[in-house]
Amino acid sequence: MKKLDIYILKSFLGLFIFTFVICMFILLMQFLWMHINDLVGKGVEMSVLAEFFLYACISVVPLSLPLAILLASLMTFGNLGEYFELTAMKAAGVPLFRIMRPLAIAISFVCVGAFFFSNYVLPVGQTKLWTLIFSLRQKSPEFDIPVGEFYDGINGYQLYVREKDNKQKLLKNMMIYDFSEGFDNATVMLADSGRVFFTEDKKHMVLQLYKGESFENLKREAGISPANIPYRRETFETKKLLIEFDSEFNRYDENLLKDQHVSKDIVELQQSIDSVTELKLRRAEEQGTEYVAHNYFCRERTSGMVMEPISDVEKADHNPLRAYAGFSGVNRYRALQKASEEVKRKLDKIKYNKLMLNDHIMYIHRHEIEWHRKFTLSFACLIFFFIGAPLGAIVRKGGLGAPVVISVIMFIVYYMIDNTGYKMAREGLWTALEGMWLSSAVLLPIGVFLTYKAATDSALFNPEAWMKLLSNNRIKQIFKQKHSHEIKHN
Repeated sequence: MKKLDIYILKSFLGLFIFTFVICMFILLMQFLWMHINDLVGKGVEMSVLAEFFLYACISVVPLSLPLAILLASLMTFGNLGEYFELTAMKAAGVPLFRIMRPLAIAISFVCVGAFFFSNYVLPVGQTKLWTLIFSLRQKSPEFDIPVGEFYDGINGYQLYVREKDNKQKLLKNMMIYDFSEGFDNATVMLADSGRVFFTEDKKHMVLQLYKGESFENLKREAGISPANIPYRRETFETKKLLIEFDSEFNRYDENLLKDQHVSKDIVELQQSIDSVTELKLRRAEEQGTEYVAHNYFCRERTSGMVMEPISDVEKADHNPLRAYAGFSGVNRYRALQKASEEVKRKLDKIKYNKLMLNDHIMYIHRHEIEWHRKFTLSFACLIFFFIGAPLGAIVRKGGLGAPVVISVIMFIVYYMIDNTGYKMAREGLWTALEGMWLSSAVLLPIGVFLTYKAATDSALFNPEAWMKLLSNNRIKQIFKQKHSHEIKHN
């Protein structure tokens, strides 16, 4: 390997690691903001939070990696151009493609690694991440009763505490609303003070009340007005309430997510697509056979049975209205009722079969989208390199100024196009191939165009070149000719 290749690789590697960490941090913060309600107030251990952050980092790699490659390649060649190193290399007879070659080879290895990451690491990380998210959503919030406001963190209960004595661990002037038996059968309890503690298994909460009374509406009987509903009043010195309150962190079963598309590699995705497609076709064939084989007279038809064509004479002789006119009044009503019930039953069955068929189609769409996503990540990394490297060579600006702005704009365009294609494929308006490769199809010509312009030393983004072009005598002459024609016309 030549010194030039080593120098370019070193220049790129440091910037790539830096930008990759920054991109992961930004996307991780955005992901945490989306799931902040699942984390705050749950009182989970630090090990669980660390595990959540680890799997969240794995999940944001598919977006962080292409953006980091775009930004790092743009900054690398921007720095080379800004400090005239790129000019010196070209003056020494080294073409741009030769300068880009070591990075292109390195990015090719990154693309291969990104594919294996998407196929083997990402499904495991996604499964464990969503297992943690579902587990956190099911966990009861951390028990902390505020002072001076109602606390509704306990299912079926509302607690109000006017004052807290932290030394004696007492809650004073308590009011408890018990809606566990329904709103109409609510129980209201007032207590001078009380204590809260949990059972040894952490499955129940014990509410110990002192010196209070409770009011409970009895069940309302028919014929009694709301104003005369009886109630029961109880005065107590001490009273214990056993409330179900699971404060433990119980993990969701990972096996329940194994059939989801995010938990499968390419082989498993293809097997699921083939099996569900076969099931869908077989179900559609069975439905068609059922509807054809059973007519209004409920005749059974075997698969080898050939239906005899009906002649025109038989069609003319068969008149349902004539047969219906021969029925008596009661038989007419029964015939109409039976026909109506049969039609309703057929319609319900058709709706159910349509719903099941749509479920199969959506299942196939999700798996096909995930299958193509395994490849689009790797290809996006390669495309962004061939956008960032020539763009940096053309702009010739390094640092975190212009490269960051350009990278953000390009990535927003990529994300919008990719998200549009994903939604179209998910809804079945486009095929998964069209939807998931839309962003690559749009950005690939841009990368080819920028690479060509950079290789030919085009002044595409040079303001001086554009000013020179606009001040060209030929352009001035065109405008003068147009102006003279307008004067003659007037």
